[in-house]
Amino acid sequence: MVNNVSTNPGALVALQNLNRISAQLEDVQRRVSTGKQVSSAKDNPALYALAQKQRAELASIEPVQQGLRIGASAVDVAIAAGEGVSDILVQMRAIASQAADASLGASERALLQQQYADLGSQVDRLVNSATIGGRNLLDGSTASLSVNASTDGTSTITIAGYNLLNNSVLTIDRTGGDLGSAVNAQAELADLDTSISNLTNSLAALGSGSKSLTLQGDLLTRVADALEVSIGNLVDADLAKESSRLQALQVQQQLAIQTLSIANAAPNAILALFA
Repeated sequence: MVNNVSTNPGALVALQNLNRISAQLEDVQRRVSTGKQVSSAKDNPALYALAQKQRAELASIEPVQQGLRIGASAVDVAIAAGEGVSDILVQMRAIASQAADASLGASERALLQQQYADLGSQVDRLVNSATIGGRNLLDGSTASLSVNASTDGTSTITIAGYNLLNNSVLTIDRTGGDLGSAVNAQAELADLDTSISNLTNSLAALGSGSKSLTLQGDLLTRVADALEVSIGNLVDADLAKESSRLQALQVQQQLAIQTLSIANAAPNAILALFA
């Protein structure tokens, strides 16, 4: 073995080894502290690009879900008000059925007429109360409600609006009707049956629309969950594995430091020859 005071090959090798271990240790410490094995493009360009693409998809889901929730609220309010109107019509029909009895006296008929008119006047109040976010699906002001259902804007869910304030759905006279005679009461019954049937069909369509909005929202939630898992699989670090690796590298670093110290001390052995 040749002793050389100009260069120290052993120390150079030991230093290179220490630098390599220190670099690895720094990477592992970063992964442990951040919980990410890929936190920038330089870590793994391909995985980083794929994760960023999925993050973009994930970020675009929430606005769509928000729109679906707003749309569902408008539809659900309309359904609640429509069901209230339906209950009123059922009560009005019961009164009209009583008034269809030709044996009723004038005072009894007048009382039924008042009850009938009071109920009819509540229809407009319920319809007008179905406004949310400036939209009302029951008063004719909203012909249809179109809600974006996809992150690329190519799919929409459209719910038709209705007008309960004209004769297109409700054919009854909401200002009071006429139960002045059994014949008139029978005519009111016919109008009520038509109105109840029309309203039931309208509510069924609104219910179907609400269900579609809910199902789409649930689907997007599942997609978002899947994307979260996928992104995690791409970039998250295995903390148990990294912690074990961290301990091993810390030991290796200490050994490398000791090796470098020994290598640096080797030239001193030459001085001992001249002692």
